[in-house]
Amino acid sequence: PVVFSSLDGTPALSVSLANGSPASQDGGSEPGPRPEWVDCIQASDMCNQNPHCSSRYRVMRQCLVGKEKEAMLDNNRDCQAALEVLLVSPLYDCRCKRGMKKELQCLQNYWTIHMGLTEDGDMDDSSPYEPVAPNRHPDMFRLASISSGMLTVAPKGFHCVDPEKTCNPCLDAAKACNLNSSCKKQRSSYIATCSKEDPNKGDTCSKKRCHKALRSFLDRVPPEFSQRLLFCPCQSVGCAERRRQTIVPDCSYKDKEKPNCLELRRVCRQDPLCRSRLADYKVNCWVTPQTVSTCPNQDNHQACLASYARLIGTDMTPNYVDSSFSNWTISPWCTCKGSGNKEEECLNFLRYFTDNTCLRNAIQAFGYGVDNMQNKNLPAPSVTANTGSDWSASTLEPPFVTMPKVKGFALIDYYYYNVACLCKL
Repeated sequence: PVVFSSLDGTPALSVSLANGSPASQDGGSEPGPRPEWVDCIQASDMCNQNPHCSSRYRVMRQCLVGKEKEAMLDNNRDCQAALEVLLVSPLYDCRCKRGMKKELQCLQNYWTIHMGLTEDGDMDDSSPYEPVAPNRHPDMFRLASISSGMLTVAPKGFHCVDPEKTCNPCLDAAKACNLNSSCKKQRSSYIATCSKEDPNKGDTCSKKRCHKALRSFLDRVPPEFSQRLLFCPCQSVGCAERRRQTIVPDCSYKDKEKPNCLELRRVCRQDPLCRSRLADYKVNCWVTPQTVSTCPNQDNHQACLASYARLIGTDMTPNYVDSSFSNWTISPWCTCKGSGNKEEECLNFLRYFTDNTCLRNAIQAFGYGVDNMQNKNLPAPSVTANTGSDWSASTLEPPFVTMPKVKGFALIDYYYYNVACLCKL
């Protein structure tokens, strides 16, 4: 049986399918090769061209409207009949491309059919995005793997450009971003937005606008720039604090009070974008203790890093919890205190972030630089470009970068610099 449930995690409907899978569209009995998936916008168009499918699709949308959707899906015969028809339509196997133009519309179409959570309430959503190809060079990444019980320090293969000065790869990542027009523009935009006070909320910024600006940055800036800012390997508190402040956590990450993690998960699942990216993170970053590999898809670390980055800018935005550089922890802004009889479920969910060997290995591997070896034709830009003055080994960013027109951008870089200086004393 295939178990479906409502968006907030309560079981809603169980449908048994013949032979354990949807029937083939051509009615043949031969298994044959599985047809290539179509995106859910195309699948919706295909369904709307079929009167029988389109009528059931309209019914299904009505079943998901309002607070009584659980009862509708569980008890209403029209809803059950509509779902049974849609399970054998192109909508059942549809997927969405990451970063596609109509991504939100595509995801909404997907979740009209796939409301799937297991009966015990634990997260078991399948990813609505196109499948990720297995890593073609698993052995290379395995060399950089670490055990879950070890401290995560900057890799031995990392060397300072100037051995007389303290390394700060996160500062170098910021310099590289500022040398790229797109990265500089998008970074300036989200820092300004996330640093701006919201007049409707007193001293607090608009988290909604901040998240939108962060998503724009991560969607539009190539990962060789954005991921260097997020996953730069640190050997000092100043570097780790700069890395933690990358997403301007006072606005994008923190809040006045920490919600319960299960409540945060429930809120995330109400939003198609957040729910989709959370499911994609689990699919690409979580393996069971019995699995031989430390990451899914043959230790595909890059897939894990990409799905983690795409969570930033949603209600489930994760971040480094403090400025530790030797034993860092990543978590969404939530707690399991006060979970009552659901404490174990809450802790299990939180471990997807705090005790995730795949994610730690992926970030550690990124520090070695091996993730970029698959893209040898797209090297990270040099940060020692000739700008008329020797600033490449300095803790300061070049003057034309640190004094932009956006006030919030200059202030936050000034803050980073002072933290780095204080940590050297």
